[in-house]
Amino acid sequence: MEHMITADTPQQIALFRLLSLRGALKLEILGLKKRGQSVYSILKQEYGFKGSKQSVLDQLQAKIKELKSE
Repeated sequence: MEHMITADTPQQIALFRLLSLRGALKLEILGLKKRGQSVYSILKQEYGFKGSKQSVLDQLQAKIKELKSE
């Protein structure tokens, strides 16, 4: 039987979104493209991250670690 996780608090939902964005940014770094706005630009716009894609990924990792410790 498969184990399901439910994100039902605002903090859990925000963390899940950041984890999803992290996965998408890793794919962008590898060269995968998507239609519309890039995840890289979304993260820079919404969270004020600066620098290269790798730098933004590092900043995102720190943000996720911070949220997990709360």
